[in-house]
Amino acid sequence: MTLYHFGNCVALVYVPYYMTYKYSGLSEYGAFWKCIQAGGIYIFTQLCKMLVLATFFPDALSGEDQFSVVAEFLRCSVDLVDLLGLAFVLSKIPGKGHSKLITAGLGWATAEVILSRGLMLWVGARGAEFSWIYIQRCLESNILLVQHLTTATLLWLFSRHDLEKKFVPLVIALLIAISFRGVWLEGTLQALSAGPWFGLSLKALITAAIGFVTLHVYSGLAQSIGL
Repeated sequence: MTLYHFGNCVALVYVPYYMTYKYSGLSEYGAFWKCIQAGGIYIFTQLCKMLVLATFFPDALSGEDQFSVVAEFLRCSVDLVDLLGLAFVLSKIPGKGHSKLITAGLGWATAEVILSRGLMLWVGARGAEFSWIYIQRCLESNILLVQHLTTATLLWLFSRHDLEKKFVPLVIALLIAISFRGVWLEGTLQALSAGPWFGLSLKALITAAIGFVTLHVYSGLAQSIGL
């Protein structure tokens, strides 16, 4: 039974990533090693973030269960390094169009899910006692996939000089909202004393809304420049 539960969790986490790679056409472009490179840059970026947090903001790593706006704001401020790392990945991937964005976002998200969920599933999901928390973490990984693809698209839009001026503030606002979602979203959930399923549903709804707006802006620009 525990092995069956572990297999369900692994499938729930990694199958959507595989499906994204297979059916987005990346396999036809030979983008596998580009995804690996994006994952390597993700690992390097996380090491840099850990050094910055441990050196300048040690209190932010205290691991307290109670939500703290200041500590969360410090973590999210350092998380801006992720935007620099993802922008660097985008600059190193040749080509244009959706394949460039999906390669960067998928490689980044895959590295994160392997490092943050792999050990947890191996140690926890194989335990003798069933727990819904692992199903929730697996579903959250799928939400993070959409979030990273959205972030890669927003960074690409921000770098475009031919983006309409009216969309620039919107793109910047969405990037800030994604970067500091740990402050306003987690703070809202704490204030509402929301349960895990409600919190997961709210995260999925907000991520889908931001992704839809980003897709609308991207599709308009793509049509105008003939992508």
